[in-house]
Amino acid sequence: MSIKILLDTDIGTDIDDAVCLAYLLAQPECELLGITTVTGEAEKRAQIADALCRVAGKEIPIYPGAEEPLLVPQKQTRAEQAEALAKWPHRKAFPKGEAVAFLRRTIREHPHEVVLLTIGPLTNVALLFRTDPETPKMLKALVQMCGVYERFPPGRLTEWNAKGDPHATAVVLRSGVSAHRLVGLDVTTQVRLSAREVRERFSSHELLRCVLDFAEVWFRERDEIVFHDPLAAATVFAPDLCRFERGRVEIELRSEKLKGFTHWARDPGGPHEVALGVDPERFFAHFFETFGL
Repeated sequence: MSIKILLDTDIGTDIDDAVCLAYLLAQPECELLGITTVTGEAEKRAQIADALCRVAGKEIPIYPGAEEPLLVPQKQTRAEQAEALAKWPHRKAFPKGEAVAFLRRTIREHPHEVVLLTIGPLTNVALLFRTDPETPKMLKALVQMCGVYERFPPGRLTEWNAKGDPHATAVVLRSGVSAHRLVGLDVTTQVRLSAREVRERFSSHELLRCVLDFAEVWFRERDEIVFHDPLAAATVFAPDLCRFERGRVEIELRSEKLKGFTHWARDPGGPHEVALGVDPERFFAHFFETFGL
C-alpha cells in the first residue's frame, strides 16, 4: 500500500531538503502527489525540485509558493544551490500564485488519505489552513521537521523552520490536525554524515549523484550533512525509527529574543506527537536500503 504525500519545502538552502526529496522519489511506498516551495526565490527552488524529479523519471506537480513570511522579515532570501542547476535538465516556468490552491484541491480530492510533510517555514501551510479551515481535519497526518524540544544543541534554542515564520508556525500548531507529528532539531542532529562519507556513498546512485552536485555548493562552507528532513520523512514509512511522546507544543511570539522557541509539555491527551529519540544506525540502514545500497 502506497502512502500519498504532499511535500512543502524550502529546498535550495540547507541540502537536507534535496536529500529528503531524493528519498521520497526512491521510496517505493511513497506516492508523491505534488511539491510546493516556500521562502525567497521560490521558483528557483521549484527548479531544483524538478531537476531531481526528472532524474528519478517522475513527472510531479510543482508549485512555487509564498516568498515572504506572514509578518516578520524574510531571512532566507536566496536559493544558493540553484547555482548547480546548469548541470541538470529542469523546467524553468511554473504556475504562479497557485501553491495554496493546489494543496487545498489535492487534499480535498483525497480526503483522509494525504500525509502533508513540511520541511521548511510554514507560510504556505498556514495560508492553506486559514483560507480553508476544514483542510487540517481532512489530512491523514501532518508530519513536520520543526522545533527543538528537550536536548538543545550547543547555542541553539530555536529551529529555523519554526522561527522562519513563527506566526505561521502558531497557526499550524493550533490547527487541530488529528495526527500531528513533529521531529525536532534535538533529535535530527543525531543523524549526520561527513562530506567525505556523503561523497563516497552518494556516488553509486544516479539520483544521489544529482543531490551531490547541489551538495557541493553546501560543502563550500560546511563539512557534513545533518539529515534533519530525511529523518522526518522516514518516520512516515518507518515510525519506529524514533521514540515519540504525546504532548502540547506552543510557539513563542512575545519575546523578540526567543521568537520561534517551541514550548513543549508532555500530555498523554495532547494534540502533538514529538520525537524524543532516534536510532541513528537503523535510520541510515533504512535510508540507504531505500536506494538499494
